[in-house]
Amino acid sequence: MVEVSEKAASELKSLLQEQDKQDYSLRIFIAGMSCCGVQYGMSLDNDISEDEDIVEEKNGLKIVINKNDVEGLSAATIDYVEGPQGKGFIIDNASSAGSCGPCGGGCH
Repeated sequence: MVEVSEKAASELKSLLQEQDKQDYSLRIFIAGMSCCGVQYGMSLDNDISEDEDIVEEKNGLKIVINKNDVEGLSAATIDYVEGPQGKGFIIDNASSAGSCGPCGGGCH
């Protein structure tokens, strides 16, 4: 299942507290495909389906993934980065590395 870095967990916990959503979970999902491969998404969610979702706790956070997305996210890691271009959460998935499509664009 998805791994969450300590930095990302800390930032997410702060975000949940700031937005008064301590009872929410972090939902990770496959948002679609592009010429650069799989696109991922994240949202704060408190609507969990026992039939359709898998819930796991990582670094004190509840992570929710729809059963249909589990295989595609099995090697994913969520991190929080800060750099010259800004700061934010990223999802890195080693299992989809090198999956650039036919466009030949600058997928990195």
